[in-house]
Amino acid sequence: MSIRYIDEIKDLKGKKVFIRVDFNVPQDDKGAITEDTRIVGAVPTIKYVLEQGGKVVLASHLGRPKGEKKAKYSMAPATTRLSELLGKPVIQAPDCFGPDVDGLVNAMKPGDAVMLENVRFYPGEEKNDAGFAEKLANGCEIYVNDAFAVSHRAHASVEAITKHIPVIAAGFLMRNEMTFFDKAMQNPVRPLVAILGGAKVSGKLEVLETLINKVDKVVVGGGMAFTFLKAMGYNVGKSLVEDELIPTARTIMETARDKGVMFYLPVDCVVANAFEANATNFITTAQEIPAGWMALDIGPATTTLFAETLRDAKTVIWNGPMGVFEMDAFCRGTFAMAEAVANCFATTIIGGGDTDSAVRKAGVENRVSYISTGGGAFLELLEGKTLPGVNALEVPAMKGDL
Repeated sequence: MSIRYIDEIKDLKGKKVFIRVDFNVPQDDKGAITEDTRIVGAVPTIKYVLEQGGKVVLASHLGRPKGEKKAKYSMAPATTRLSELLGKPVIQAPDCFGPDVDGLVNAMKPGDAVMLENVRFYPGEEKNDAGFAEKLANGCEIYVNDAFAVSHRAHASVEAITKHIPVIAAGFLMRNEMTFFDKAMQNPVRPLVAILGGAKVSGKLEVLETLINKVDKVVVGGGMAFTFLKAMGYNVGKSLVEDELIPTARTIMETARDKGVMFYLPVDCVVANAFEANATNFITTAQEIPAGWMALDIGPATTTLFAETLRDAKTVIWNGPMGVFEMDAFCRGTFAMAEAVANCFATTIIGGGDTDSAVRKAGVENRVSYISTGGGAFLELLEGKTLPGVNALEVPAMKGDL
């Protein structure tokens, strides 16, 4: 894959540089940002362009305003936080385009930055509308995609806009994402271990089918494990199961066996009589989940087993928690997995919002090699798909002189 990166462009001074970032960050009821990883991740690219004398026009989405202007989805809080991180003011535009925005952009001096309002305030963003993309471009001379997390979407500010700006490049965050993905999937140091969790098999079915052909070991926890356990003939009580995927689960396990891929499932779990934080719970083997009870976390024997699978690992990919870690009674398995990943002597790559949150709550975020900013984009890469936003940056789409 051949992509031009922002530091390969020779002269940025005085150029209008449109940077697509992903500032879709969580906020509390009062609009205060509660987690700013994605904003922090974009700072190196923004700072580099500003220091080179570029005029930065930033664009992002926030939430799901569904094509309508809604104050609670304004980019203003993210703009304020970015200003703090950069140590200089970033101007918040009142809209994505129009006379007022034109005035702000045209008045910029080298080293200035303007944040456009939420691009999803307009339906043209999600429709990948060429006309909307042209309005966003607004005379910019360089386009930079530093928003890996939305690059699996063919949206106007991600894909269509590349046809309206002469020079196309990727930012440093995008480079980190693609570099670590290549380390994990294109030329991994083996053994390569994939850890998958979360609620449903259906959300990761294509990932599993792809990984079986690439990895040495697969570890499956979380709610998705119980479809596999039921496929093996175990009674799983009221645990989450996708019955329609039981035949598929059997096929995946058979394929793993045929290819010599080690496939690990929970051997014990924490079960509860209700999906509630204060529900009665106890530990039982995976073969003996009582009728009427549901598994909400992996048990201590499983955490030991799963940690042991990482002992000789050289590359580890993890997507999806091992249980309902948001509830204190059912967080131990996920946190133990986070500790095991942090302790192993391997390149460790974390993907997905829930997994990112779990790793941070476990306090080991500084002991893993890389935490991806993408959820859906990360999974689609694992599935072997081409991301529209990345594809738009490849050599055939490159225009203009360096």
